[in-house]
Amino acid sequence: MWDRKELKAKGKAAFKANYWKCVIVALILTAIIGGGAGSAKNSVDEASGTNGGTITQSGSIDTLPSPPFETEQSIDKPPIDIFDTVPEEDRDTAVKIVVGVLSGVAAIGFFVKLLAINPLTVGCTRFFIVNSDAPADLSELLYGFKNGYGNVVVGMFMRDLFTLLWSLLFIVPGIIKSYSYRMVPNLLADEPGISGPEAMERSKQMMHGHKWKTFLLDLSFIGWFLLSVITLGIVNVFWTQPYLEATDAELYKVLKNA
Repeated sequence: MWDRKELKAKGKAAFKANYWKCVIVALILTAIIGGGAGSAKNSVDEASGTNGGTITQSGSIDTLPSPPFETEQSIDKPPIDIFDTVPEEDRDTAVKIVVGVLSGVAAIGFFVKLLAINPLTVGCTRFFIVNSDAPADLSELLYGFKNGYGNVVVGMFMRDLFTLLWSLLFIVPGIIKSYSYRMVPNLLADEPGISGPEAMERSKQMMHGHKWKTFLLDLSFIGWFLLSVITLGIVNVFWTQPYLEATDAELYKVLKNA
């Protein structure tokens, strides 16, 4: 059985030995998966603007006159529907155009993820696997496009699809299955000849009996993620995410040789 502290120590050592390249690759991964700490935004409104009045020295509020454009009639009037500006006989056509445009955008996004983002994700995973033994080069990012591209596309699509389908049942089964399929990108990055279905099956076998410990491994980074939020993602970019990815590569090596 593997030890969490030992894995993190090895991951940290590999990450620090190739610091800036690891940061770059982790930043790409963060952008791809939408991870990392989101930026926090705090706004303070002036009392006169927020309350629609001014506060006098006595503490009472003197109501300011309403702007000329804010009459009772304009306040009570419902917002204008964009389709109200379209002649009635053309509204069906307008709706179809809007639906068509949105569907087209969604389809483009799907194929970009399927054919470009997923192979790039595998390339980033490959970088950290190679980096666990010796400082890796950024050229590893293109691995998913040059080695078993079809298998990468199919395997990553199957992982996303099955995780989504399990998540539609309940959240907990979706989370459990995401851990079952966790090693799919690693297998595709390490074995170019492996097929998508085989990567799915191998990942389930590798994670059998290790899902809870892996969850605890992820949970052990919670302090770093909280610090990332506090620093508006700065710590995430320069430490947390590359540290996590390097540790995940160490986990893959341990499970592969188990």
